[in-house]
Amino acid sequence: MDLNELQPAAGSRFVRNRVGRGTSSGNGKTAGRGQKGQKARGKTRLGFEGGQMPLYRRIPKRGFTNISRKEFAVVNLEKLNNFDNGTEVTPALLIESGLVKNQKDGVKILGNGQLDKKLTVKANKFSASAVKAIEQAGGKTEVI
Repeated sequence: MDLNELQPAAGSRFVRNRVGRGTSSGNGKTAGRGQKGQKARGKTRLGFEGGQMPLYRRIPKRGFTNISRKEFAVVNLEKLNNFDNGTEVTPALLIESGLVKNQKDGVKILGNGQLDKKLTVKANKFSASAVKAIEQAGGKTEVI
């Protein structure tokens, strides 16, 4: 390849179409919008259906969204068996070990599965069955 053979990538250079700049441009006068009508005069808002009751207003609404809702990353007891006896399990350790990908508003320990190790578990929330199972295994729970 020589310098005189260099070309820009296909589609990387194009001339912007300037509408409403005279009849010889091909898009003069009505600027490609046709004659009269709503589309020629201006834009309509998002979801506008020409005066018909729009879909978002036709569909029944139910419930509400709680703006102060907290979403916890959940960890089941059986996953805590990965740690050694006597380990202090914290949210930081759970993230580091890959058991929790996104901490969200905190970590909640659920009582699903069996726990065979004696652990000190620190988390934002515990289910009642998780607390019972951890203490039964000889460990401790601590709410942060």
